[in-house]
Order: sequence, then structure tokens, then C-alpha cells
Amino acid sequence: MSWTNPAVSSVMQVEVETTSNRGHPPEFWARRCVERLIQVSDNAPPALREQARAFQKQMEHVVLLHVKRAIQSDRTTVGQAVTEAGHPSLAELIRRL
Repeated sequence: MSWTNPAVSSVMQVEVETTSNRGHPPEFWARRCVERLIQVSDNAPPALREQARAFQKQMEHVVLLHVKRAIQSDRTTVGQAVTEAGHPSLAELIRRL
């Protein structure tokens, strides 16, 4: 009789997504966040699976809203620091991104 520790024998899955000349958009990060927080089993009963996937989509919209707010807040903070450094026109450009 042998015993296998599932934590040790499981294989890590690595996903890589790249961009060219830019970072990932907020939608990417919202989707990734929800994928990590809410996982839906393919073996779940169909009705439950549909409900869970609908919930994932709703949460994606909530997370996206807050990611966008966080980005805007950071730009405001950076813009203020640039203004205080004596570059108000550059600060305005940063705020408008």
C-alpha cells in the first residue's frame, strides 16, 4: 500500500500572457483576479455551474470598476507629486491618461 501526498505530487500550471509596448489593460487584471478568487468546476451540476459563471461575470465588473478607480487614484497621486516637483503641465498630462 502506498500513499501519495497530493500537495507534493500536483503539477503547477503556469500561464504567460504578454503585450507589446504597453501593460495589460484593467480588463485583463479584473479577469485574472476573478479567475483566482472564484473557480468553477466543470464537474458541477449544470445549473450550479451556470450560476457560478454568471456570478464570476458580475464580480469581474465589480473588480474592473475598482481597478479603474485605483489607477485613477494613483495617477492623481503621481500628478500631484509631479506638480510639486515643478512640472504642472506634465502633471496634467499624467492625470488625463
